[in-house]
Amino acid sequence: MKNSQVLGSALVACLSVSGLPTASSLHRAAVAGDAAHGRYLVEHVAMCIQCHTPRDGAGELIATRLYCGAPIPVAPPPWNEPWASFAPRIRGLRGYDDAQAMQLLTQGAIGRTGLPLKPPMPEFRMTQQDAADTIAFLRTQE
Repeated sequence: MKNSQVLGSALVACLSVSGLPTASSLHRAAVAGDAAHGRYLVEHVAMCIQCHTPRDGAGELIATRLYCGAPIPVAPPPWNEPWASFAPRIRGLRGYDDAQAMQLLTQGAIGRTGLPLKPPMPEFRMTQQDAADTIAFLRTQE
C-alpha cells in the first residue's frame, strides 16, 4: 500500500470517528429535502438569490433569471485578497452531484473540485437537513 493510500485511509477513519461526514458517506446519502423550506433558506436566510441573480439597470433582481449567475454586487475589500467577480449559475445545480452540493453547504464553501471557493461566498455550515432542503429547491429551478 502506498503512503498516500495509508494516509487517505487514516483520514477517512479519523473523519468517521469524529462524526464528520466523509466524501463516501455523503455520496451514499440520498438527498431527500423539502423544496419549500429550501426556497425559504435560499431566498431569506442564506441569501443566495442576492449574488446569483442578475440585476437590471435599477438594481432590481431580474425575476426571469433567478439563480442564473451574475456579477458580484459587493466590492472587494481594499486589501489584496482573492475575490470572486462573478457568482456562477446555481439554478438546477448543474455540475454538482448531491454529494458535492452537500459538501459545499455543510463543510464551508468547498467547491466540487475539493478546493475552497473565493470570498464573498459564505462558508456555510448548514445541517444536513437544511442542505438537503436547499439542494431540493435549487434542483427544482432547472
